Order: sequence, then C-alpha cells, then structure tokens
Amino acid sequence: MATESKTKYDRQLRIWGEQGQAALEKASICLLNCGPTGSEALKNLVLGGVGSITVIDGSKVEIHDLGNNFMLDEASLGQSKAKCVCAFLQELNDAVKAKFVEESSEALIEGNPSFFSSFTLVIATQLSETSLLKLDKICRQYNVIMLGARSYGLTGLVRICLKEHDVVESKPEHFVDDLRLHNPWPDLKEFAKSMDLNVIDPVVHKHIPYIVILIHIAEKWADGHDGCLPTTRQEKKEFKDLIKSYMLNMDEENYKEAIESSYKVSLPRGISSQLNQIINDNAAEVNSASTDFWILVAALKEFIEKEGDGEPPLEGSIPDMTSLTEYYISLQRIYQAKSEADCLAMELRVRAILKRIGRDPDSISKAFVKNFCKNARKLTVCRYKPLEDELSSPAISELQKYMTDEDYCFSVSFYILLRAVDRFTANYNRFPGLFDNEIEEDISRLKSIAVGVLSDSGLHGSTLSEDLINEMCRFGGAEIHPVAAFIGGVASQEAIKLITKQFVPLNGTLVFNGIDQKSQVLFV
Repeated sequence: MATESKTKYDRQLRIWGEQGQAALEKASICLLNCGPTGSEALKNLVLGGVGSITVIDGSKVEIHDLGNNFMLDEASLGQSKAKCVCAFLQELNDAVKAKFVEESSEALIEGNPSFFSSFTLVIATQLSETSLLKLDKICRQYNVIMLGARSYGLTGLVRICLKEHDVVESKPEHFVDDLRLHNPWPDLKEFAKSMDLNVIDPVVHKHIPYIVILIHIAEKWADGHDGCLPTTRQEKKEFKDLIKSYMLNMDEENYKEAIESSYKVSLPRGISSQLNQIINDNAAEVNSASTDFWILVAALKEFIEKEGDGEPPLEGSIPDMTSLTEYYISLQRIYQAKSEADCLAMELRVRAILKRIGRDPDSISKAFVKNFCKNARKLTVCRYKPLEDELSSPAISELQKYMTDEDYCFSVSFYILLRAVDRFTANYNRFPGLFDNEIEEDISRLKSIAVGVLSDSGLHGSTLSEDLINEMCRFGGAEIHPVAAFIGGVASQEAIKLITKQFVPLNGTLVFNGIDQKSQVLFV
C-alpha cells in the first residue's frame, strides 16, 4: 500500500488493517438514488477510500431536496441530482473515481440488468419492493452484493442480499485467549515443569507467568481427581483456593492473574459447535469451483482430525502478564513455534487439496493461510435467503413472536407498514398522506392494505396500532435527514464489513423505530 494511503487513512487502518484498506480501494460501489439516505451512505464510503463510485438517479434537484440533503444547495436547483451529488462526493476525496448516470434506477433494473455485473456492491436506496426483488435476482446471478436501505419518516430499514458471505476475521468483542491450558502440548508442559512454584526467591516467585502457575496446579489437581480438571462450581472454587495456597504474599499480581484466568483450565477440549458446523458443511466437500475459503475449511477439517488431535491451529499470541522478561519471551517463542508448525501443516494440506482438485497448488498465498490459521476458531459463514423467499414465505412463527413481544411489536409493525406503503404506492401512484385533503381517506386505505399484508404473511387476525397507521400517513414519504443519516450510516458500516470481509455483517432485517429510538434486527 502506498505511503500516502497509509498516512491518509491512518486511523481506520488500525481497525481493519492494510488488507482491509486494500479491499476498500479495489471496491466499485453503485448507488441507486442519491436522496439523503443514499448520499449519507456513500459519503462515509468515499471518506473511507473506496476505489470508485457510480451514482444512479434520473431526477432533477427540487426545492424540497435542499432541506434534507446537505450535498445540494440553491445553485443545484433544476440540475441533475446525480451530477450534483457526485461532484460533492468527489470533493470529499479526490482519490476516489466518481461518475454518475442520469437515469431512473427502476428503468436500469428493468432494461439493462447486466449493467450491475461489474460492481462489487450495489446500495439500493428508496426502492419499491418490486424493484428490490428484481435487483436481488440480478445481483445473485452476477454474484454482486446488494445492500437495501430505506428511510421513511421516523422509520427505516437496512437489509443485506447475497448468497453467502464468509468471514475469516470476525473480530468478536469477547473471545477467550487460545492458551491451551486445558490441553498443553509437550513443549509447553516441559517449560512449565522447568520452573518451581516453591522457589524461595520472592522476586522470582512473584514473577512466574500465570500460564505456568495454572499448568502446574492443573496437573496437581488432575492427579488427585482421576485425571479430570475442575468442572462444577464447587470444584472451580476449590481450584482457586488451591492457587491461593501457593501465594507467599497477598500482593502477588501473577497469582491474582492466575485466579482470574483459572476458568481457562476448565474449557472443553476440541472445537466449538459453530466451527464444527462449518467444517461439516456440504461446501467443505470441495471441487475446482470451490472458493479459497472453503478449500481452507477442507484443509482445517483434515488438520483437526490429524495433526491437531481434535484442536484447530494454535493462534500463537499470548496476552500481557506479570512475568520476568526472560520467562515471557521464552513463553512467546514456545507459542509462536507451535503456531508456525500448525500453520505449516495447514499449508501442506491446502497445497495437497489444490493439487487434488486440479488447481495450481500455489494459488492460495501463504499470507492468506497464515491469517486463516490465526482466526480459525472465529470463522463465520452468513447465508441470506432470497428476498422473494422472505416476502412470499416469511418465518411465520418468528413474526407471530415479534407481534406479541412488547419490545419488538413496534419494529415488526413498521416492517409490515413499509410493505403496505409499497402496495399503496403501486395502486395509487403516490405515497399515502402526500396530500393533506386525502389523509383521512389514505389512513383507511393503508389500514385495509396492511391487513392484506398481515394475512399474506400468515398473521391472520393480527392487528396494527391505529396510531402507527396514522403516523405512516403523516410521514407522507418524507426522508427526514436525521433518520436518513442514521440509516445511511448503518448501510455504510455494513458495506465496509462486506467489502473488507471483517467483522460479522447484519444477518436479518434491521428496522429503525425513530419514535422510541430503537433499532432491532428481525429474522423473517
């Protein structure tokens, strides 16, 4: 990566690293409709340094656009909205290639579907249900990520549409260090045995690393408990008391660290249920058409069965701890050596699998294998059902649960009402509540349509709040800037996750309820 980019994007590089930034700089983004929601989403991505953007919008700037889109001013009136927004975005970051197409998004979806094939990701904002359904099919056909975002009055939603998204660097907030205290390998055991917990020197005693303390005491515990480690609450308490009994003074930080980390000794051997599900997925039966991710999963499955003895490759890093420098460095080397050996074994398996399926054995880089090994315990696979399935065959049991849940009933009601608004618009060629003199009539019409949506969704006999129906009509299709900024912000955040393949993206439909300031994910 160029030095200029490193300096320019210094802060974000600390979050998603050089690989993530490189992926962003290669990404080609298409935005459909550059109202406030779309403009806010694209602004964040342009500032983040995406490679190129294409803005699609066939409308001209009108007076009401000036009130909710800070990218437009009075000089923009009557001009192409796509052109004006594109020019503003280009000013934010001249390293991003920006272009616009002055054409209706719906017309492009209908008349030129292959147009979307060259993009990394399409952000579809303010599209009707019918157009979204068509676009989802197009993007799935061309393996392009689609991200739907919509703001409507005080509500809005964001959803991701693609076949599958595989994440190596899921970066969970809370994850236990991979120290293998429950299953130490020979070199680690040998190093631990070389140190005496009963050493007389108080300076040495208070600087023995807690990893060594726990391995020693776990072995002593196992000797007195038929080879078993503590499992019950009472046993874990007794194990902590055993650690305390080795303390010479109550101020020994290393022993306090050992007590705090004592639960790591009781971790189950083997792999998590989530990782087990991934390695036994049908996609792990690889062939020449398999992605690099699934080839590595196939190699991981073999490694766990053979070299790993039921465990994934060791990550190889250890946390900071109270220790003499020489002890800490020795521990680091032991963990790194084991990690490198595991990574080499994985690499050999990857090469063998590539050869077996008729691909170049060097087509997957060592760096990718190394990164995969480091994150093997945290792999995540997200699969998204087609939008058509969500709308025509929703998860009725989930919807029923949401409708009767006090916390979720507003969000699911907004979800149903947004669908009803689309049907209303298709019938009357305008948003409900657009004209003041027809609001009362529109409320009645929208209520009737919403009942139909409930019925089609399998929610027979369910009702929606009269107040919410009134509010939806009062919104009149408005894109309120604070709501648009929030929805656009969520959309851009998810886009970055999808492009960088880091962190776990949204899986479900996020609905924002601006009345209660809540955002909730519905699995429908």
